[in-house]
Order: sequence, then C-alpha cells, then structure tokens
Amino acid sequence: MNNSAQQSRLDGVTAVVTGASRGIGAAIARSFAAAGARVALVARDAGSLAELATEIGGGAFAVPCDVTRSDLVPAAVKQINATFNAPVKILVNNAGLFRVGAAHLLPEADLMSMLEVNLVAPHMFVREFLPAMLAAKAGHVVTIGSVADRTAYAGNAGYSATKFGVRAMHEILRAEIRGTGVRASLVSPSATDTPIWNLLAPAQREKFPKAEEMLRPEDVAAAVLYAVTAPPTVNVDELRLTRA
Repeated sequence: MNNSAQQSRLDGVTAVVTGASRGIGAAIARSFAAAGARVALVARDAGSLAELATEIGGGAFAVPCDVTRSDLVPAAVKQINATFNAPVKILVNNAGLFRVGAAHLLPEADLMSMLEVNLVAPHMFVREFLPAMLAAKAGHVVTIGSVADRTAYAGNAGYSATKFGVRAMHEILRAEIRGTGVRASLVSPSATDTPIWNLLAPAQREKFPKAEEMLRPEDVAAAVLYAVTAPPTVNVDELRLTRA
C-alpha cells in the first residue's frame, strides 16, 4: 500500500482514544491521525495531551478527564461531540491500570482503582457513545484487553479479574450489536513496553519480561488500525498479540 493510500484509510473519521497521553493510547492516536482521522485525546494529564495534539495535528484535541469520574465523563463527552460537530465513529477504550499482588495480599485500594479504570470506565464510555452509533448504524468500539484477560498468572488476581471482566463486556457487547452496523473488536496484547511498568518495585519487575522482550506500543496500534480499517462487512472480533 502506498503512502497516500495509507494516509487516507480513516479520512474524516472521528475517533476517541482514552488513556491517550502515553504508551499504547498515544501510539493509537498517532496511527489514527496518520491515517487521516480526527482524534479526541482523553486522559488526566492535560499537559501531555496538549503536546500530543500539537505533535500529531490533523484536528486532534485534548480532553483532560479522569475516566473513572462519573461526574466528569459526561462533560468530556459533551466537549468531544461539540468539537467534532459530528458523530463519533470509533471509540477506543484503552485507559488501564496495572497493580500486582496475591489474592490475599492485594490492597483493597489497588483492587478498587483497577476496577474503576479497567472495567467501569469502559462501560461509561460505551454507554455515552454507543447510542449514537446505533442510531447511525455505523461505528466501532475497540477494547484494549491483555494476555491476562484469558491467562491466569500468580500474583495477578486483581488485574486479571478486571481484564477477564472487560473481555466479557466486549463479548456481550458484540452479541448485542451484531447486525446493527456497529462493530466491536477486542485487542489483547502480551506484555508491552509502556510506562505502566514504572510503578512496580524492582523485585516485582524481575518476574516479568524485560523491556526488550516486550511488544512495542506501535505494534498494538498497528493491530487496532487493522481492525478498524477492515471492510465494513467484516468484524474483527478478537486479536491476540504476542512477541514473535
């Protein structure tokens, strides 16, 4: 595919990416913008979002928002809809939080935080954007899962529970929207080299692959772009990504 075709695959498409300030979210936003989409960048870090919006251009704009706050999400959605002045075509639920700990040792606060970011927030954004997609009989909801949404790892009780949960949400959503013109895809990468690892203590990090053994954020972004640019008659139900 030549560069002009590559850059036109999402011409004029409106997209929302949560957790867009860094890592996988930022990589997805860059790939969407390069393919011609207008991108709403959602995350808490207003400064990083503004820098990314300037970097990628193409009408990208920052929407600072704590995605776990049910009192703030509607205002963010209102800003997105007003700025686009058009229905949102693609929603990427990417924002994620990773904490490790055995089932009997994981602090309650860590579990609750992961539940709010990894499971409750995606539900809130689907609830906000799906009705318009259904009315238009077009749209795409992408959920960023994890290898941990299907595989059990010792010490991963809370995170895996939230990712199993969001996979279930995706599968039920897919069943509910089949035949409506709206599509849904789950993209589940193995360990990816992003800042999500930075909060782990050194002893904890030793249990996981080294950075050079992980996927790159751009690898995941390429998979998401593949899913959303499939022919309209094709739904990419699920992509599971591992390091070759």
